[in-house]
This record gives sequence, C-alpha cells and structure tokens, in this order.
Amino acid sequence: MTDERSAASAAGRLLAVGPRSAVITLGRQGALVAEAAATAHVAAYEVTPLDTVAAGDVFNGCLAVAIAEGKSLVEAARFANAAAAIAVTRHGAQASAPRRDEIFMFQSTREGRPS
Repeated sequence: MTDERSAASAAGRLLAVGPRSAVITLGRQGALVAEAAATAHVAAYEVTPLDTVAAGDVFNGCLAVAIAEGKSLVEAARFANAAAAIAVTRHGAQASAPRRDEIFMFQSTREGRPS
C-alpha cells in the first residue's frame, strides 16, 4: 500500500473474506483502521527518523497491548503510532522500544494535552 486509498481498497477486500477488522500501516502516512461499520485514517506523528528497523514490531506489540487493555482499535492504533514514532528516532531494535510512560508523554505533548 502506498496511500490511504489503496489501503482502504485492500482493507475492504480483507474484510470481505472474513476478518472483522484490519489495520494497515502506511509508514509516515500513519495507519488505516477498517472495521465493518467504518474506516478511519490514523495520522502518523511527524518525527525525524534515524532507524526504522523496529518500527513494525513496536507498532504491532503496542497495538496488541492496547487492544488487550480494552481500547478501541482506533485508540490502539494511535497508541501504536506514537510508540513507533518514538522507536524510529532511536538506533537499534530492542533498544528503540519506548516505555509506556514515554508513549503517554509523547502523545500528550504532541496532542496539546498536559501530561
């Protein structure tokens, strides 16, 4: 997928064959969250990347954690996007994965809310 439109098309095809939802990552364009009732684009955070080696793993891990904690799929994708944005600003794989408090702080400063 190279853009939101092609991601939406692919998500529609995926949903048509059985899954209840799909999340398609779009790198610096964010992620597309598709469910039967709606599709939402979750914007990426703007950062200067240093190393993208762990971005997908960090995104997927944080998405899973947020879903397990009961967040909606869109909220989970926002959390995962923040975590991946932090990860790409660091070198390495395991060392680049942020802690939960770092993710919350990053989100609060980027979204104009107090931490």
